[in-house]
Amino acid sequence: MKLVDSLRFASALGPHRLVAQAALLLLAIGIVQVIASTLFYEAIDRQSVREDHARRVAELLVVSERLHRLDSTAMPKIMTTSHLDARIAAEPAIPRPGIEDEVSQIKEHILAWEPALAERNLFLDIRKGVRGRADLVGSMQLDSATWLNFRSVDISSGWPIALRATVMTLMITLACIAAGLYALQHLMTPLRRLADAAEATLRGAPVPVQESGSADLRNLARSFNDMQTRISGLVSEQSRSFEAISHDLRTPLSRLKIASDFVGESDIARIVSSSADEMEAMLLSLQSFLRAQHMASEAETVDLAALLNELLAGAGPGVTLDAPAEATALTYRHPLQLALRPLIENALQYGEKVSVKVSSTQPGKWLIEIADDGPGIPDDCFDLILDPFFRLDSARPRDTPGFGLGIPTAHRLLERFGGKLSFANADGGGLIARVEVPTGAAPASG
Repeated sequence: MKLVDSLRFASALGPHRLVAQAALLLLAIGIVQVIASTLFYEAIDRQSVREDHARRVAELLVVSERLHRLDSTAMPKIMTTSHLDARIAAEPAIPRPGIEDEVSQIKEHILAWEPALAERNLFLDIRKGVRGRADLVGSMQLDSATWLNFRSVDISSGWPIALRATVMTLMITLACIAAGLYALQHLMTPLRRLADAAEATLRGAPVPVQESGSADLRNLARSFNDMQTRISGLVSEQSRSFEAISHDLRTPLSRLKIASDFVGESDIARIVSSSADEMEAMLLSLQSFLRAQHMASEAETVDLAALLNELLAGAGPGVTLDAPAEATALTYRHPLQLALRPLIENALQYGEKVSVKVSSTQPGKWLIEIADDGPGIPDDCFDLILDPFFRLDSARPRDTPGFGLGIPTAHRLLERFGGKLSFANADGGGLIARVEVPTGAAPASG
């Protein structure tokens, strides 16, 4: 049981969830990297823009001072550009320097570019410009009666460099994430094979796992293959042993039936004979259930309508079949036939009217629905009726035929070969058994 539970856990977990979690982790790391890089480059860009403004202002002040000496009236027109606005006035536009740290830093950069300006009265401040932008404004005394008032536009624009750096960082991050996911997908391939093999082992059709990847993964695959072989051998040996016992028990039962013919009392003879018949039927049902654990079959093209007509032959007028004219499937004939027979018998036993419908869910996929107008079963028993020997006493009295192995046998066969069995209660009453026909994409092996 511990091995089976481990297989169920490995199959349910699978590698896909691990890949998704790793992808989310890589994406989170990438987002953090982009945000951090953006803030970093923006800070660098802001510093670069501040130094650029300081350089332009320093050049403006030095050149303006020289032009003022040559031609004071022409100087403002010559120095004014799309980025700088220069004017001559008798009073300073900035009577006192701004108190912001950024203003002090810009002035330090200006004086670093032109140390001679330290001897001038130079006042700087940051004022709001058009569209909410921050402009650097200032005033410098040219002589005792003249001030140069200037404005350097948009000192707050710090995105040109940061935007390019951010785009580059984003592209590099996405490339790293893609490479990481590709490598992770490659590393998860052996685990994906292991999960698929675990699911196949649970269905009773072991699939050898390819031993590839790192040394640890190869050792894991080798151990898993050994475990599959042992489990498959144990299950097959157990099933064949019980089959042999069931077969051997039929011999003394046959003798008991023959001996009942020599019993004088007719009532005793009838009881002995009927009990022997019931035990023989139970052994046959048990043999069918055990055989489903290790049955092998090859995929072939099957006409589903013809197969159902064969199973419904002699069922009576209360049975209807609704199937397309072309309903052929690449499937396993004998296992499908053995799975459908108890479901049809169950519907005929507990319903007066039985309808069988064949429909295509998608290309190559077929669904068979067997509906009856019987009492149905509680919804919470849909899983329980798949267990061997389970019976619903309220809906199925103890004197009814069957031993609770028909539906479990159908379930095991369909599961083994890649199909599926499910149940639902009809709106108007009755039970609907839905069979997803197994496909022959991967033929089962014993």
